[in-house]
Amino acid sequence: MGLELYNKNDHTCILFTDLVDEQGDAVQANQVLIVDHGRGMLLDPGGNMTYNELFISMSRFFPPKELQYVFASHADPDIVASLPRWLSASNTRLLISRLWARFVPHFAPPGRTEGRVTAIPDRGGVVTVGNAQLLILPAHFLHSEGNFQVYDPISQILFSGDLGASMLPQERIKQEVANLEEHLTGMLAFHRRYMVGNRACVLWAEMVSQLDIEAIVPQHGAPIRGKVAVKRFIEWIAGLRCGIDLMTEENYRIPDPQWRIE
Repeated sequence: MGLELYNKNDHTCILFTDLVDEQGDAVQANQVLIVDHGRGMLLDPGGNMTYNELFISMSRFFPPKELQYVFASHADPDIVASLPRWLSASNTRLLISRLWARFVPHFAPPGRTEGRVTAIPDRGGVVTVGNAQLLILPAHFLHSEGNFQVYDPISQILFSGDLGASMLPQERIKQEVANLEEHLTGMLAFHRRYMVGNRACVLWAEMVSQLDIEAIVPQHGAPIRGKVAVKRFIEWIAGLRCGIDLMTEENYRIPDPQWRIE
């Protein structure tokens, strides 16, 4: 079932949160559909386990066969493993970092991706969907070495990929977060491990602080809504020590023979 994040003047943003079995082994993942004046872009479509339900759920808002673009923030399986099925079901093109563009054919049968992958340069850019000019923002090393986010200036929503992710029960994912302080505690462990280092966090914070952002919608967990909460999140990220900032010699030890993996 889709949750309308924005719907005005023939421009809609739909969030799908519940297409991965909460009781299963897979991590929860969000998918987003942006439609403007009859043209559509699907963000981070997910793996094979989401495809059928997403196709059906999308159809209530937009004909999947008419997709203009599929956007992949990076190349993790929960982002883009279902790509071959989207390429078969529509004439869509894939937007993905130039660092990952040549890896994409490994997801699909031979020849399926030929001429249908657009490699995004490191600087990002602007993509037109309908009448909307969507910004493709660099977010390198947050967490992938080739990583991008999408900012929609019409809805003022930043679709942030893994940055801002939270691991929550399904009923809480549908509740937008306005009080960020209590939410940050549950985000800390994920961001410390998955984000590469503070330097990237600082550069990202400086960049997005120049945008007018009403909400941040990550690829996992609940959206962050309201300028106060958004500002606090950006400040938190800018001060976050994570990834290689936290590594010590204890993280790089030859395994003890007793550390058996079975």
